[in-house]
Amino acid sequence: MSYTIMDIAKLAGVSKSTVSRVVSGKGYISPEARAKVTDAIERLQYKPNAVARAMVAQRTYNIGVIVYRKDYPIVSHPVYGKIVDAILAEAEKLRYSVFVSTDKEMSLRSADYMMEKRVDGLVLISRLSQETIGRIDRFGIPYLMVNGTTENGGVLQLVSDDRESGKLAADHLFGLGHRRISVIAGPQDHRSHHLRYEGFCSRLNELGCAVAGESVRFSPGSTFEDGCASFRSVWERSHTRLPTAVFATNDMLAFGAIRVMQEKGLQVPHDISVIGSDNIDAAGYSTPPLTTVHTEKERIGRDAVSMLDRLIRKLEPSPSAIAYAPKLIVRGTTGPAKTETERR
Repeated sequence: MSYTIMDIAKLAGVSKSTVSRVVSGKGYISPEARAKVTDAIERLQYKPNAVARAMVAQRTYNIGVIVYRKDYPIVSHPVYGKIVDAILAEAEKLRYSVFVSTDKEMSLRSADYMMEKRVDGLVLISRLSQETIGRIDRFGIPYLMVNGTTENGGVLQLVSDDRESGKLAADHLFGLGHRRISVIAGPQDHRSHHLRYEGFCSRLNELGCAVAGESVRFSPGSTFEDGCASFRSVWERSHTRLPTAVFATNDMLAFGAIRVMQEKGLQVPHDISVIGSDNIDAAGYSTPPLTTVHTEKERIGRDAVSMLDRLIRKLEPSPSAIAYAPKLIVRGTTGPAKTETERR
């Protein structure tokens, strides 16, 4: 049987408004009245109607998360998956329910789905088309972007400082004495890969150690297999004069490159040093553990929810871009540059 607030009030011997204050958690209630209402709720096993509660509060306490990514994996991605996990954990703390959708085509389908669910706000992850952003703007609900940017200065954007990630990697390899360095760069239409590559090359130029064009492999993807294919290309073109170090614009590309190095009999880091970017979980327990640049995946996910909550409650000041500083994590895949004789 379904009970109403009136039934609770009658059993507890209090007014309907008193029950409403207990259920909503708003307004002063005497300890005695609260105890009576709580006891009546437990006896009748009353569960507030979510739709009715939303009508009163003019909020559903639902938020939407859309991951825009062209290729699989999406939610199981070692970076995006961490961000989504952090979003779910923080949302639970703030008592939000979360709808998660993925959209490979970067279309309007997922955004329309979220509107059907009457979400209070949206977290948009990765790159979006301008058409999609324009459509979401017309919905008139708060939203923010994670790991993606827009020319709309009124949108809060949470991003890693990926250009700085590339610079940290360049400083590390240069400081170890490496001058003949190859780069395995992921898709350049992807913000993170493009900025990491740009930051790495610009920093080496500043240090007087330009990256030669033939030393760069632009990969169409950013997977382990893409890393394997990229280093095979490096090997085929230059195995008589291999680079002393490789920078990969994400950890999965680095892992793929290391696999092929090992197949070719190269020892990492004795023969060749490798550094990645992201600091995914596997980086810490690979053999050898991967030197990489850490990005604040969990922190970005947590902050996305807390900042969206403030936007929903109209507490956030004028939105702007927030860039999270990366951190170099030195492990076992980088070491001092060796001469050709030392590498034999």
